[in-house]
Amino acid sequence: MDLNLADSSVTECLGQALARSFPGAAAEVAAAGAVVYLRGELGTGKTTCVRSLLRALGVTGLVRSPTYTLVETYILATLTCVHVDLYRLQALTEVDELGLRDLVGPGCLLMVEWPERGGAALPPADLDLTLRYAGDARQARLRPATPLGLAWLQNLGLDSSLSSYVSNLT
Repeated sequence: MDLNLADSSVTECLGQALARSFPGAAAEVAAAGAVVYLRGELGTGKTTCVRSLLRALGVTGLVRSPTYTLVETYILATLTCVHVDLYRLQALTEVDELGLRDLVGPGCLLMVEWPERGGAALPPADLDLTLRYAGDARQARLRPATPLGLAWLQNLGLDSSLSSYVSNLT
């Protein structure tokens, strides 16, 4: 699925729609957890998207960027959300030290910015989201990597709030 994101409010809309479409795969998440990779250059909206997703899932407190802390955890009634930013890591051994594989499992949503810096130390993604510049705007490309990711995208495709932003990017 490809989307045109005219400004940060549309990126926030994407995060909210991802949260709304996420419960459609709740049984799978409860059983195995879910992992989302967020790719893109600095400033393309990865943290903005995650922040709006977390708010839509019910996080009410401060939602910090994990740029310096590397890992931020949010515990909800039925879901633990873990937001990770690997941008500042210098070596793959640092990823292992974060213990991310221990943070994946039933009832857990792991969202990883800069996954290319994590290599094989990361659990595999269910959904891969790439944000890129398109002039003054952004484009988002969402690709499923597992049956859970496919179900999530199918649910997302049913979200009418995004219909005017879908495009046929190549």
